[in-house]
Amino acid sequence: MANSYEINELTREESWRLFRIMGEFAIGFDRLAGVEPAVSFYGSARIKPEDKLYQTTEEIAYRLGKLGFSIISGGGPGVMEAANKGGLRAGVPSVGVNIELDEEQAKNQYTTISLDFKFFFVRKVMLVRYATAFIIMPGGQGTLDELTEVLNLMQTKKIRPFPVLLFDSDYWNGFLLWLRKQTLPKGFISEGDLNLLRVYDDVDGIVNAIDVWYQRHEISGRRALASS
Repeated sequence: MANSYEINELTREESWRLFRIMGEFAIGFDRLAGVEPAVSFYGSARIKPEDKLYQTTEEIAYRLGKLGFSIISGGGPGVMEAANKGGLRAGVPSVGVNIELDEEQAKNQYTTISLDFKFFFVRKVMLVRYATAFIIMPGGQGTLDELTEVLNLMQTKKIRPFPVLLFDSDYWNGFLLWLRKQTLPKGFISEGDLNLLRVYDDVDGIVNAIDVWYQRHEISGRRALASS
């Protein structure tokens, strides 16, 4: 059974953790003020520059940058690097929100704003808070986590619906079929939840979808938070 000294030490440690969390939020909000409108990219960290997916990601980010959208990624390699590279090439703010891991994630060199976070949930807030749209490139567990979290925020009306665009129908069709054939019939999701998703196989389609949506709505980032 813990004694009073151990309890006090645990309480003190939790208090300092709270201050660190608050500090990360404050720094993030300060550094990212003014980057809107922006598009957040998600996808595998494991692809290489010679991969077609890398090159396609870079082109999408570049095209969106030329339309005036800032580019936000998780700040690491793979899809994140490709997105930041495209944003940098377009001359717009290219944001990387990196996460500190035991096996350090190398930051890519194509960011104009680079932030490091210890807490995953703070980083996730930064990826969502300033985004006008979300582009989900093929990826693994982390990508699926980020995709479903964004959808859940919209489903629960914590943020207003934004475009959630999946790239590469061959990659995503199995996931979408599972949602439609398994989760929807059981009532775990509704048809409206599926309508939040759009799938594209070409750069023009995904870029135009975001541009048209933004021109019609002209809301982005924190101004579109449901509580605002």
